[in-house]
Amino acid sequence: MSSPELAPEIVRFYSDTINEADRLVTSADGRLELLRTQELLRRYLPAAPAQVLDVGGGTGAHAQWLTHDGYSVHLIDPIPRHVEQAKQIGCTVELGDARQLSAADNSYDVVLVLGPLYHLPDQADRYKALAEAYRVVKPGGVVAAAGINRYASLFEHTAFAHLDNDRLQGSIAKILATASHDGKKGFTVAYFHRGEELHNEVRDVGLTETALFGIEGPTWALLKAVEQHTGESITETSLFTSALTASRMAEPYPELLAASSHLLAVGRKPRA
Repeated sequence: MSSPELAPEIVRFYSDTINEADRLVTSADGRLELLRTQELLRRYLPAAPAQVLDVGGGTGAHAQWLTHDGYSVHLIDPIPRHVEQAKQIGCTVELGDARQLSAADNSYDVVLVLGPLYHLPDQADRYKALAEAYRVVKPGGVVAAAGINRYASLFEHTAFAHLDNDRLQGSIAKILATASHDGKKGFTVAYFHRGEELHNEVRDVGLTETALFGIEGPTWALLKAVEQHTGESITETSLFTSALTASRMAEPYPELLAASSHLLAVGRKPRA
């Protein structure tokens, strides 16, 4: 199968610039994202061995723990490098596009869309990806979709102490105003969601019983700042434990959604 069409900045970023396999395991805020995503998804997952379609699953960070938990996981990603790396974790893999899935209608118990919406600036493309997830999940099945929070870049670059740079201030201001990054410098082509926007998108494709979560909670940038300025790992410290606790405590308060780095929307396909 040929590689799907992507913005060249995205292909270059994930093929040559970064190793996505490291993102959720080498930093404290990445580890926080992984642990909280696991916690939230496990509230909704049916019992193993249910069938899970991991769309845009990257190198398999989530497919790995799902497989370990006994789920049957099929991973799809548009980056050949990611698909090759994901082969090593025990799930089946496929090179493919979230906007045009090869799966049959009503064929999976769970569909995860934890990466594609990050890199689809056009709303029509995001709706295609979500509509495809809706199509292939079984009635009563779960769809979970993640987005980058609109304000994440502001918090992140404050943690990095970058906002004394006029050029970077301009770049962050543009993201805040437009919700998009063109990928010309730094991060690749990206879209940044507001919470209510992501929630509306999953409901608009027909999902019901929906819920919205801030994944990392309001103190993730503190972890990034400490690691950035000390050069030390803090994943085994009381500060990390406190940030994880804060993310849990913040859940009931929708006004704190905007403080997370990532958002997670979960819903079900209605039964016939």
